Amino acid sequence: MTQTISSAQRGILISDAAIDQIKSLCAKQGKELYLRLGVRQGGCSGMSYMMDFIESSSIDEKDEVFDYDGFKLVCDPKSMLYLYGLVLDYSDALIGGGFQFSNPNASQSCGCGKSFSA
Repeated sequence: MTQTISSAQRGILISDAAIDQIKSLCAKQGKELYLRLGVRQGGCSGMSYMMDFIESSSIDEKDEVFDYDGFKLVCDPKSMLYLYGLVLDYSDALIGGGFQFSNPNASQSCGCGKSFSA
C-alpha cells in the first residue's frame, strides 16, 4: 500500500503560488485528482520534467505520495532521485510565466527551464 508522507518529510518543496495554481487547475477537472511529477528522457538538456493529473487508481505501490494541504503529489522512486530538493514555483508573468523548476540536482538546465541534465 502506498504511504502518504507528511508535510514535514516532503522532498519536493512547492511555493504557495504553485499550490494555488495546482489547486485551481485540479478544481476545474471536477473530481479528486493527484498531481504526478516526474522526469523522463528527452528535452534539450537530456531529461525533462513532466507533470500531469492522475486518478488514485494510477498510483503504483512504489510511488511516494506527498500531502500538500489540499492536494497530493505523486512521484515514482526513479524520478525522486533527480527531484529530491526541487522547488516548484509558479508565476503569472506575461513573459516567462508558468511553472518554474529550481532543481539542486541539475548540473545544467536549458533556457526554457523545462529540461535539465544531472
